[in-house]
Amino acid sequence: MRLLLIEDDPSVAKGLLEGLGLQGFSVEWVDRAAKAESVLASPASFDVIALDIGLPDGSGFDVLRNYRRKGGQVPVLILTARFAVQERVAGLNAGADDYLGKPFDINELAARLRALHRRAAGRAHETLQHGNIEFDPLAHEVTIDGVCIALSRRESVLLQLLLENAGRIVPAERIHDQLYRWDEAIESNALAVHIHHLRRKLGREVIETVRGVGYRIPKAVS
Repeated sequence: MRLLLIEDDPSVAKGLLEGLGLQGFSVEWVDRAAKAESVLASPASFDVIALDIGLPDGSGFDVLRNYRRKGGQVPVLILTARFAVQERVAGLNAGADDYLGKPFDINELAARLRALHRRAAGRAHETLQHGNIEFDPLAHEVTIDGVCIALSRRESVLLQLLLENAGRIVPAERIHDQLYRWDEAIESNALAVHIHHLRRKLGREVIETVRGVGYRIPKAVS
């Protein structure tokens, strides 16, 4: 799951990058309102956004209002030490989907972000089922006909993305965005290696290659 974190405190951001990364999130961090608006106006895609209100160069409320005004639909969770009722109401009225006060538990934050992502995708449960595949992204495990197979974090992120878009081609660029941060060095064959490992674990027929475009899981998996 790809998260845009808009937070000006480096210590908080570092903790979230590490903690959420261990839970399967691919986190991109910006620390200013201007940077946030620039990223949100770019073609980059995110599944969820975590937004701090007290930014050095502007209000997170204004970032959120501008994003919604321009048609942005990604779920937004506000993170802030301002937890008075009027602040929560202002955030929700500006277009937020959820609100979490500081300090918070990393597990609660991760659970709330996953819930927002599920709600946006129209799912009631975290587990994804497709044919004889049942995938639990929290445990990084997939079962095929009841046989449990462990996945690495990146294999788990990749499989979740493909299953959530079953029947549709997922462009290679979008997969790279989900698997890696902007500042990570990526080998040219890294994605092909992850696909190879997943096919070895799940079967070659599970993931189709659409040459020059990306990958997909067919609507029906036998």
